[in-house]
Amino acid sequence: MNFSLNNTFFKEFSFEHLRSTYPIIIKKYRFSLLLGIAGLIFFGYGLITLLSSSNSDDEIEYKPVVANQTNENKGTMVVDVSGAVVNPGVYKLSIDSRVWDGLIKAGGLSSGANREWVSKNLNLAAKLSDGGKIYIPTGQTGITSTMGSIKGENLGSVEGFIDINTASEGELDSLPGIGPVTAQKIIQNRPYSATEDLISKKVVTGKVFEKIKGKISVY
Repeated sequence: MNFSLNNTFFKEFSFEHLRSTYPIIIKKYRFSLLLGIAGLIFFGYGLITLLSSSNSDDEIEYKPVVANQTNENKGTMVVDVSGAVVNPGVYKLSIDSRVWDGLIKAGGLSSGANREWVSKNLNLAAKLSDGGKIYIPTGQTGITSTMGSIKGENLGSVEGFIDINTASEGELDSLPGIGPVTAQKIIQNRPYSATEDLISKKVVTGKVFEKIKGKISVY
C-alpha cells in the first residue's frame, strides 16, 4: 500500500506532470506574478536612487565649505594705518592691496600730514603684507614742536639721532655697517614703528643693529 502511494506522489510531481501543468498555473496567477515582478523592479530602482542621492548630498555639503575657507584665508589681510590720516585704525584689505589702498581706507591724509615727506619717502605703489603698518608723520611744524631742534633742513637727524623714517640715503649711509645698498633697503621698507623693525623686516642683521641702535630713532 505504501508503495502504491509513493508511486502516485512521484507521478503527480514528476517533471512531465509539472511541464504539462505550469502553463495553467502561470495563466491562473499571471496577474499576481506580474505585480510581484514589478514590485521587485520598483524596489530595486528606489534603493539605487536613494543611495545615489545620499552620496550626492554629502559631496554638495562638503565641497563649498572647503572652497569658502580657502578663499577667505587667501583673499584678505589686516593692516594698521596710523599717524596723520583722517581715520587711523586697523583695516582688512584685499591680499593684493598697495600702500595707496591702505591710505584710502583710512580716509586719506589729514590736514596735518607731512605731504613733502610722503612724496619723497613713501612708495604708494608698494605692496602691503598681512600684519603690516603704515605710519604718516605730521608736518614739519609739528615735528619741530614735538622733537626739539632740527639741524638746518635735515629732517632725518634730530638731537644726534638719525630718524630711519625720514633720513636721506646719505644720512643712513653714514651709520656704521650701513652702505648705499642697505640704506636703500631701509628707505624701501618704510615706515617703521620701532627701531627693532629693521630686524623684524630683515633689513639689517642683528650684528649691524647692535652697532647702530644707539644712533637711530623712530618718530
